[in-house]
Amino acid sequence: MSLYILIESATEGCSVAITDSEKIISCQKSDEPRCQASRLVPMIGEAMKSAGIKASDCEAVAVSEGPGSYTGLRVGLSTAKGICFGASLKLIGINTLDILANMGCGRLSGRHLIIPMIDARRMEVYSALYTGEGERISEISPIILDENSFSQEFNEYDSLLFIGDGADKFCRILPEEKKERALFIQCSPDVSGMVAPLRRKIAAGEYEDVAYFEPFYLKDFVAGVSKKSMNALFSGLPSKQQHQDQ
Repeated sequence: MSLYILIESATEGCSVAITDSEKIISCQKSDEPRCQASRLVPMIGEAMKSAGIKASDCEAVAVSEGPGSYTGLRVGLSTAKGICFGASLKLIGINTLDILANMGCGRLSGRHLIIPMIDARRMEVYSALYTGEGERISEISPIILDENSFSQEFNEYDSLLFIGDGADKFCRILPEEKKERALFIQCSPDVSGMVAPLRRKIAAGEYEDVAYFEPFYLKDFVAGVSKKSMNALFSGLPSKQQHQDQ
């Protein structure tokens, strides 16, 4: 059974998990704003301890690739790369909007769309259109919201699901007659929405170049993971080759 480490840190909080690509085995979450640099590595250690595994027991690390905040994405990716280099694991990037869309699957019935929204400040969001099964059917783009946004989609579908940390501000400006056919879920992306996209990436053999992979940034700000935190994660853990030789 192959195991995978999931890392989601694209917005305010962060979450991590160990999965076998079918179900989550152990999970750690923090809603503390901008806590990624201080909490992400300890949370991964706690998730692995709860699952009774080491990093070298895993096949790959999957990380949210953006869009999202520069800080969150940078910390998440640098952590993922550190684990991949330290334990000789593969790297998988999962789009943050794909994660949100899969969190919305099964919430509505009938002919509907899922529209994840990541807050980009003021009235702007990053968004795309997804089927009710979580399949992306449009390009990802920045959208400045007004009361007429997604009018064509409201005309063509029975209902629309808006999910993400940008959903609430659209709800506030949407006319009441449209709200009757809309569901709004204000939330941050979470590792629970990474399992299905992970499975699709594995089936397609879509892995990233650990050395050169870069996320899709929204805002410009520099952050990183301390060397002390990374050393703590790998302290006493054998490399993947050493583990195989035992």
